[in-house]
Amino acid sequence: MVNLDLPQDLLDAQRELHQVQAELHALYGRLPWSAVPLPGYGEREDSPGYTDEEKVQVAALRARQLDLTVTVSCHGYWASCPGDVVKARSALKHAHEPAEDSEEVKA
Repeated sequence: MVNLDLPQDLLDAQRELHQVQAELHALYGRLPWSAVPLPGYGEREDSPGYTDEEKVQVAALRARQLDLTVTVSCHGYWASCPGDVVKARSALKHAHEPAEDSEEVKA
């Protein structure tokens, strides 16, 4: 893994982006298969569509996801990033993960 001195605001934005993406994924898992009422087909039952509250939740999470994506991808750090920017961006995506135990034996 690349060891970088990433700015805290960039790390925070990436962490929140992961959280928002997870919340959105979980929300989609609870929602009907279609945002609008549609008859079922094949094995699918009829979809009642999203409620107004669900539409608001989806819209809010998607807007926050977009905002955070822009914040992370357009952060000023990238203009002065030392070394390989692609590796640095990849390291940022995994910065929230716990470090691997260096003494762990891998089979």
